[in-house]
Amino acid sequence: MEIIAHSVNETKIAEIISADIIIQSAQDGLDLLGNIYYQGFDKLIIYEKNLTPEFFDLKTKIAGDILQKFSNYRMSLAIVGDFEKYQSKSIRDFIFESNKTKHINFTETLENALERLGN
Repeated sequence: MEIIAHSVNETKIAEIISADIIIQSAQDGLDLLGNIYYQGFDKLIIYEKNLTPEFFDLKTKIAGDILQKFSNYRMSLAIVGDFEKYQSKSIRDFIFESNKTKHINFTETLENALERLGN
């Protein structure tokens, strides 16, 4: 796992780069959040491929559990990926509602993630 540091409007944003699944459970999300916070970052970008596929099956409650940790600890998160492939109404609604809060963001590009997190 590699961490690339970005600075946008004096906000320190960590971008996680890895070929592996990094978050498979709420505990993995909390561990990553703590690691990033400890290193002085304010916000986090992770890629869809680094999340367990079960994250996008809302019946597993993994997405809700993980995103609740980020909300509780007030760390904004952007997940970068191609979300058009998810056809279930529930996941589409979940992504739409998350993006409205601007605390949890689902974006298609790194540039869009940096823009959303930098504001």
